[in-house]
Amino acid sequence: MVTTSPPPKEVVSDDKWKEEPVDNARRAKWWYSTFHTVTAMIGAGVLSLPGPGTMVLVISWCMTLNTMWQMIQLHECVPGTRFDRYIDLGRHAFGPKFGPWIVLPQQMIVQVGCDIVYMVTGGKCLKKFVEMACANCTPVKQSYWIVIFGSLHFFLSQLPNFNSVAGVSLAAAIMSLSYSTIAWAGCLSKGQVENVSYAYKKTSPADYMFRVFNALGQISFAFAGHAVVLEIQATIPSTPEKPSRIPMWKGALGAYFINAICYFPVALIGYWAFGQDVDDNVLIDLKKPAWLIAAANLMVVVHVIGSYQVYAMPVFDMLERMMVKKMNFPPGIALRLITRSAYVAFTLFVGVTFPFFGDLLGFFGGFGFAPTSYFLPCIMWLRIKKPKRYSIQWLVNWVCIFIGVFIMLASTVGGFRNIITDASTYRFYT
Repeated sequence: MVTTSPPPKEVVSDDKWKEEPVDNARRAKWWYSTFHTVTAMIGAGVLSLPGPGTMVLVISWCMTLNTMWQMIQLHECVPGTRFDRYIDLGRHAFGPKFGPWIVLPQQMIVQVGCDIVYMVTGGKCLKKFVEMACANCTPVKQSYWIVIFGSLHFFLSQLPNFNSVAGVSLAAAIMSLSYSTIAWAGCLSKGQVENVSYAYKKTSPADYMFRVFNALGQISFAFAGHAVVLEIQATIPSTPEKPSRIPMWKGALGAYFINAICYFPVALIGYWAFGQDVDDNVLIDLKKPAWLIAAANLMVVVHVIGSYQVYAMPVFDMLERMMVKKMNFPPGIALRLITRSAYVAFTLFVGVTFPFFGDLLGFFGGFGFAPTSYFLPCIMWLRIKKPKRYSIQWLVNWVCIFIGVFIMLASTVGGFRNIITDASTYRFYT
């Protein structure tokens, strides 16, 4: 008599209700994880990467690829069990009492913070696109463009799970590759500006240090996809013969390859063309041809539409579980309509009220981006896998932890200094 192992089960955070994203949606292919991860990781911030810190970018790419692999392996680290959410893995690693408090705040900072930033970015780029496409049109306030962009998410947010937003996510991933290509190809075509200089800008040692700290924050923002990796992996089917970690890792490698061909050419060629005078958004330096820059801004809009949904989906899941558990709200369309619309309205309100939220995220994001992507997976790996002390694996994890903590502290200090220096320029409801 031949016996087979039972299929892995999911850890359900709420016994009263097994929500649809976990129970009924394990149909994803490996390439779904590729474009979901690309959409989550690559943002419009790629356009601000040109600069001399390429070595830091390379180190971050390698470190976060390692922590991505760790997260994927830990998804089914207990035989027969799937940790479908970051908080579930946190409970397993740190215990039911401390796990949620260690993991959930960082994850929420990343997911909610990114969604607010994407609200603002989408509105800004939509405004730029219309102004470039219709130079004679009456100017419209940025706040209205953010509202227009946000209104679309009231409809998209009703899509039930990751599989249902696969088409949106695919379009977003294609757009991210497209506008990154426009950025570096445009720089290559334009060539070096006259009297280009690669020397560091002359400034005080303190100012230089804070610039470096702020740059570290920008780079950590560029690798923020780990906050949703377990939720993405939860959509992939798993059997004892073919566990989900195999197709998920295949998809992650594809995502990191696309990440590399987006990030590194923009960073290297943008800095080669403009040197120390490169703008925070390299498309601004290009200026011409206007139609191409307008198209790139529209591509950014499409991309952040998908990115918003990828980061929002785990938040929707958490809110709906909380409504069912704490308020005995019956699951269904009404629950989805109320919770998701309320979340979209909240991120839209914050984005319209604080259009400078991106600067604030440099401060608050230091507590979220660096832990979730750089060192929290390493800590969980050490606690769960318990590698031999002073082994290569043990040493690599501790090196990543120290570097990640430094990035967290440095980006927080740099972001706080940005808030102080730019506070006089902040305007509400612009």
